[in-house]
Amino acid sequence: MENYLVRQPILDDKKNVFAYEVLWRDDRESESQKDAAVAQVIEDFFYELTTKNFLDNNLTVMTFTPNLLMKNIPKMFDPEKLIIQIDDSVLVHPLAQKIIYRYKKQGYQVAIAGFEFAARFFGVLDIVDYIKVDFSDPSDPSLENITNLGKSFKIKVIAYNVNTPESFDKAKELGCTYIQGASVAEQFTSRVHRMDHMQSNFFQLMVAITKDEPDLDEISEIISRDVTLAFSLIKLVNSAYFALRNQAKSVKQALIVLGLGQLKEWVYLLSFKDGGNSYPEELIRVSFLRARFCSGLAPYIKDLPISRSEAYLMGMFSTLGSLMEVPLDYALAELPLAEEIKTALTTGEGICGDLYALVKEYENANWKGITTQAEKLGIPMNVITREYFDCVEYVNGIWKELHAPSEEK
Repeated sequence: MENYLVRQPILDDKKNVFAYEVLWRDDRESESQKDAAVAQVIEDFFYELTTKNFLDNNLTVMTFTPNLLMKNIPKMFDPEKLIIQIDDSVLVHPLAQKIIYRYKKQGYQVAIAGFEFAARFFGVLDIVDYIKVDFSDPSDPSLENITNLGKSFKIKVIAYNVNTPESFDKAKELGCTYIQGASVAEQFTSRVHRMDHMQSNFFQLMVAITKDEPDLDEISEIISRDVTLAFSLIKLVNSAYFALRNQAKSVKQALIVLGLGQLKEWVYLLSFKDGGNSYPEELIRVSFLRARFCSGLAPYIKDLPISRSEAYLMGMFSTLGSLMEVPLDYALAELPLAEEIKTALTTGEGICGDLYALVKEYENANWKGITTQAEKLGIPMNVITREYFDCVEYVNGIWKELHAPSEEK
């Protein structure tokens, strides 16, 4: 059976990534099968994927079975980088519960999921750093009780399964410290009212266009990292001012139409914008990752009606509604995208819709959905997994590069 491995961001109240929870497919029936599967995933994690590239040096939240705890598997991780997540299966196991105390003394942080008002849960609160609370049903009256309990013990609360605006509002109302859920970056209600560009990326763009011999491919790549720049450029070039007979449908086409002289003028105008840190960085990173993932999977799909570059834009512009605080179909209406792309992003229909659904299912760790969409599209499982990790590594590398100037200062 294929081992899927996905990271989900846990964000703080400033929309920054606090940690990534590493999730894997877990549909084995016996405990021994689960242990073997988790052990294999962790081995892949270290020897093939590398934690540094996959997690971008963020904290890791990972759930371990009782047997793996007793076999000292968490010790493969740096105590300063790992939060050991436990659930009821550990609490009812007498030896595993004792070992958790040993890990705590060694400097590891501990999170508890699936909290219940039972003696075995209260018995470990003295070593728990985080309580994870399920917000899939925001009307559940126990949410407030568990959240207040965590606060009374000075334990940070992580709201997870925050998949709707109602869940998000409830988590904020109850004062949860961290938020996690499917596409959690899109759940923030305090979104930007305009499209802010990323300052570090914009700085690289300015350097690129002022070279003696500007490289169009380099400029295209820089703009393609930032959904806000790509949106602004394509919208500008397809405006009435240029009166194009055939609309530009990619960043590179738009650059050719604009020309180097007007490109410099456009960048000069953008430089007067306030590029503060009000944009949700994780949401822009999500758009970049989706773009790379869609583009990477496109060549493996038979009869896909859009090109690879169009598949890139489909992933890139999937977050426009959240960034602009408008319905997605309204944001897409301003762009000359293929109808198949607009339909895929708004209704999920067609082959393009299946591709976008596959990307979202992988992002949300929906194992059954991944299998269904992969079979529909005829993409081998190992290809999907490889492309996902290649994309994560590439995006993390770009992000590190983008933040280098500010860190050096």
